[in-house]
Amino acid sequence: MSAAAATLSIAALPGIPTVRAGDDLASILGDAIDAAGLEPRSGDVLVVTHKIVSKAEGRTVALAGITPSPHARALAAATGKDAALVEVILSEAEAVLRSRPGLIIAEHRLGLVLANAGVDQSNVSQEGGPRVLLLPEDPDASAAALRRALRERFGVPLAVIVSDSVGRAWRNGVVGLAIGAAGLPALLDLRGRPDREGRPLAVTQVGLADQIASAAELLMGEADEGRPAVLVRGLALDGPEVPAASLVRAREADLFR
Repeated sequence: MSAAAATLSIAALPGIPTVRAGDDLASILGDAIDAAGLEPRSGDVLVVTHKIVSKAEGRTVALAGITPSPHARALAAATGKDAALVEVILSEAEAVLRSRPGLIIAEHRLGLVLANAGVDQSNVSQEGGPRVLLLPEDPDASAAALRRALRERFGVPLAVIVSDSVGRAWRNGVVGLAIGAAGLPALLDLRGRPDREGRPLAVTQVGLADQIASAAELLMGEADEGRPAVLVRGLALDGPEVPAASLVRAREADLFR
């Protein structure tokens, strides 16, 4: 199979309000799809930022209620970060891989390698004191739940990707990253498929969900754009469903640690 397309359309969904804990995110997204005049089709992919998923799931933490451990205080002193923030980072991290003043790179418990283990303060209300946002507890499950609810509403099996932005080793700038996916092969295995010269591909696997997430980031933006959901149309998504967890390289195969 191939998800290659000659033409894609990518549309940001308008009018999505500030999402708060307990909100029915599927209903909010469905209303936004209707408002955009986008009648869902089979094969469409809805990309949503993890921030609105995490907010709806109540994944915010008030730093005032955090008591830093000695480890957190030592790492905070070395990096210049708030000790309570560092404690939250450590609570989400499997391991701290690198640190320097102003930066902590950690392996999240989901296996993702991210700055601050994905703990984020941008676009998070600071009303009542400093607050941070965590990644969803299970992003693949979050994507699957949204997909089920949207299919029930529209009668069409949209695929769903939960995205984040991430920096890359040896490259400046951030790109989109799929941390959750449902309804599509997040990792597309092309091994054994012939190239144009008839030679079978030996190692090629495509991070399809990451590619789609990066395409969506072109409209989502990184600052105050307020476009946390994007509908991608035109891909051929015939193939077995593979979750975003499959995109995480196994530690024993990771040559960059």
